[in-house]
Amino acid sequence: MKKKPLSGVKVLDLTRLLPGPMCTLHLADMGADVIKIEELSIGDYARLMPPMQNKNSVFFHAVNRNKRSIAIDLTREEGRLLFLKLSETADIIVESFRPGVVNKLGIDYETLKKNNPKLIYCSITGYGQTGPYRDKAGHDINYCAYTGVLDRKEEQPFIPNFQIADVVGGSLNAAMGILAALVQQKMTGEGQYIDVSIMDGILAHATPALAQVDHGEHGFLTGALPCYSIYETSDKKFMALGALEFKFWERFCKAINRADLVIFHMVAEEQAQKVFAEVSAIFESNTQQFWTDKFKDIDCCVSPILTLKESLDNEQVKARNMVQIKNYPDEGEVLQFGLPLKFSSFEFKVEMPAPLLGEHTQQELLAIGYSEIEIKQLRETKIIL
Repeated sequence: MKKKPLSGVKVLDLTRLLPGPMCTLHLADMGADVIKIEELSIGDYARLMPPMQNKNSVFFHAVNRNKRSIAIDLTREEGRLLFLKLSETADIIVESFRPGVVNKLGIDYETLKKNNPKLIYCSITGYGQTGPYRDKAGHDINYCAYTGVLDRKEEQPFIPNFQIADVVGGSLNAAMGILAALVQQKMTGEGQYIDVSIMDGILAHATPALAQVDHGEHGFLTGALPCYSIYETSDKKFMALGALEFKFWERFCKAINRADLVIFHMVAEEQAQKVFAEVSAIFESNTQQFWTDKFKDIDCCVSPILTLKESLDNEQVKARNMVQIKNYPDEGEVLQFGLPLKFSSFEFKVEMPAPLLGEHTQQELLAIGYSEIEIKQLRETKIIL
């Protein structure tokens, strides 16, 4: 079997909750050896987020599979020195503390690169390491609020059903930066520091909205066009229509026996409201299943709006192996998503469940030269778990 793309890459993961762990999840799934560095008491807070699987939460399992765990007290000098030794063997460190915390702990990039100049050090924070918001607390809803993501023109803003800013602005941007730095590291032997701001990351991907910001077309792809909108069905479910290209709109109109609407493709304001009323009445005349069946073989970008549970049973999702169910002795059946990338060199699989807190402490410390007596002493003095 061929090696995975990131085989041989070692990552020390100081992050918790969602943005950082989702980033390192992708690295782990692609073959990196990701070691979670956790505090002694509860470790990553996500371990206890309901609902619980058994020993770990369902959410923790979803973003921490294929990783290992070491529990260290980084606030004590012995723990800091242990981490420094670990960092000498690492390719990548990812952290998500507030700005300045790693400096207080003595595990910042400038300190660690002295003994490991090839080190890639990525900091993921809400607002970045600079600027007036640098030290502000925040969560996904705040980053979305600041960047216009929640804006609904004259409508009541609503919260998306997953954390767009955390994942797009944080996890994926961090992974992209780390992989770019890794390529440069392999070519030059040098590492670097990466400052990831979740707010920056979500703003930078709002390009369709940016294109319209000064042109009076706010909402162009958020419901202002009849050809790109959501329509309710007779059973109080919904269909999504995405006929942006004229050919799709033409096919849609002919499929609903309304060829007279073809000329009203890209319309706005009063004309748009008339088309909305006509198309809405048509969709409301029958059930979601009826419309799903009707448009199944018509290529015009019409799809049912599914719940997540329905999506897990969707034929396309199944065909792409995007649902993974693993049975573990201590946890039972664990439901997770698959890797959203398909490589020709390897077939993805979940090789390890999310680790117990400190499960691999002894194993990793032995690997970097600590003796069993030294490890026992560190455990007795509560430097490690």
